[in-house]
Amino acid sequence: VSEKTVSARTAVAHGEIIMKPETLALIRTGAVVKGDVFTVAQVAGIMAAKHTAELIPMCHPIQLTNVEVGFEYDESRNAVTITASAKTADRTGVEMEALTAVSVAALTIYDMCKAVDRGMRIEGIRLLRKSGGRSGDIVL
Repeated sequence: VSEKTVSARTAVAHGEIIMKPETLALIRTGAVVKGDVFTVAQVAGIMAAKHTAELIPMCHPIQLTNVEVGFEYDESRNAVTITASAKTADRTGVEMEALTAVSVAALTIYDMCKAVDRGMRIEGIRLLRKSGGRSGDIVL
């Protein structure tokens, strides 16, 4: 990593959690017993991104300049989509941080809703795009 030059780097990751329609309705109406699902999942995702190097072996610790975690309802699929972006000005990319944020946000939603729906499925966690660094911009 030390041979690489410092540059602005951004990564965006995406995933989803599929659930029963009743579970989605509970989240939408704020009726989940454990509280505001999206607020807790957002904080968890941001915290996870900041601690990625402690969670993923051989992942370099970097200083993040911005992390965002957002959620959208997909009523047609009874799903919540999760998108996370991570930014830094460093010598290595932030793909792992964005992917970790999505993963932990999805796990948090599962944890908060598992009492009513143990059949939820976390799927499709993937990198959407990255910019900066030696490999340049990539859109998948």
